[in-house]
Amino acid sequence: MEQMSLFDDRQWSAPLAERLRPRTLEEFVGQEHLLGKGKMLRSLIEKDQISSMIFWGPPGVGKTTLASIIAGRTRAEFINFSAVTSGIKEIREVMAQAEESRKMGLRTVLFVDEIHRFNKAQQDAFLPFVEKGSIILIGATTENPSFEVNGALLSRCRVFVLHALEEKDLVQLLKNALKNPAGYGNQNVQITETQLAAIAAFANGDARTALNTLEMTVTNGEISAEGIRVTDQVLEQCISRKSLLYDKSGEEHYNLISALHKSMRNSDPDAAIYWMCRMLEGGENPLYIARRLIRFASEDIGMADSRALQVAVAAYQACHFLGMPECDVHLTHAVVYLAMAPKSNALYKACEACKQDVRGKRAEPVPLQLRNAPTKLMKELDYGKGYQYAHDTEEKLTHMECMPESLKDRKYYHPTDQGEEAQTKERLEEIEEWRNQK
Repeated sequence: MEQMSLFDDRQWSAPLAERLRPRTLEEFVGQEHLLGKGKMLRSLIEKDQISSMIFWGPPGVGKTTLASIIAGRTRAEFINFSAVTSGIKEIREVMAQAEESRKMGLRTVLFVDEIHRFNKAQQDAFLPFVEKGSIILIGATTENPSFEVNGALLSRCRVFVLHALEEKDLVQLLKNALKNPAGYGNQNVQITETQLAAIAAFANGDARTALNTLEMTVTNGEISAEGIRVTDQVLEQCISRKSLLYDKSGEEHYNLISALHKSMRNSDPDAAIYWMCRMLEGGENPLYIARRLIRFASEDIGMADSRALQVAVAAYQACHFLGMPECDVHLTHAVVYLAMAPKSNALYKACEACKQDVRGKRAEPVPLQLRNAPTKLMKELDYGKGYQYAHDTEEKLTHMECMPESLKDRKYYHPTDQGEEAQTKERLEEIEEWRNQK
């Protein structure tokens, strides 16, 4: 815990991103949908009328900075609280302090960074104090609060969504750093517009990454009597690998696999390859992607091209044998095949419809004609009576009922005309016609 103040001592040894942290709304870059003139959040901050709220957005977009700006403007006691280093004991101490302040007519604004890291019990500890107004809670999270913040607590907070910064915002931020005395305003840094644009693109919407990268390039630049020159060689080393927002256990994980699945379903191989590579570059386990491809092969292609399942399983085996980075081409092979295959969700719909009956209807006994009768007693109880052996007939078909009595006319599988499933549909129609005629 620490008191936040507008007059924090910003040592020159601090990272560039920290030295240039905006202290006012006028210095803040981006989030115009929240902080533009006349927008709700700006109005609440300017009037010091904030209520409990959650800032939700990716890293480096200004969540903690907004809290710092609020700290400088509010007349309430402002306490910074980290979910990483604090537990129930620390929460109770702060709540007791806030309750005493409330009795004296003082407000307490509690900022909780990475609130999603608190478990349910820790989040519940805030709830009664939020309800009776002992504290105004401001939480910051990179995860979807719908999943990571308790419903009771979330219902008492207004959620503000912060977006990844656009490249033009990041370029402006970098230019400000070059002019600001707290940055490189007192040094002659020679860097081109193209180089600034490259840093902004690499940062992927993250202001902290952009400033850290600028600091690294300037630190390693060529020093001369005229100043510091950032070379393309140094810049290439600093941005050799794209910074990708990807948390294998977070929401973006599910967003990307959803994008891959829906791109293949839409028969768009280029988009499917892109989303697959995004996952791999973000560090996803290739076996996870391969497992999802196996599911897709039956859910979205099915009998329209049964080879799709074989290709998906083969891709999984290839990933298992080789691992990354070699198996990326095998995943690409499978992704393109699945994207271009004819589509049918008839198997998926049949499975889902049948599960509804199994779960919602009475568990029917197996008809006697379908039961084996390995013992004398079972034969005496008519197990197997009426069974018709399909191989004994010329058509390899019989009129024997295989469904329970209450479901004898139920149809789950409705084949489509897509791909090879058209042949299955034709065959099924022939079987039904034969049974109806006989």
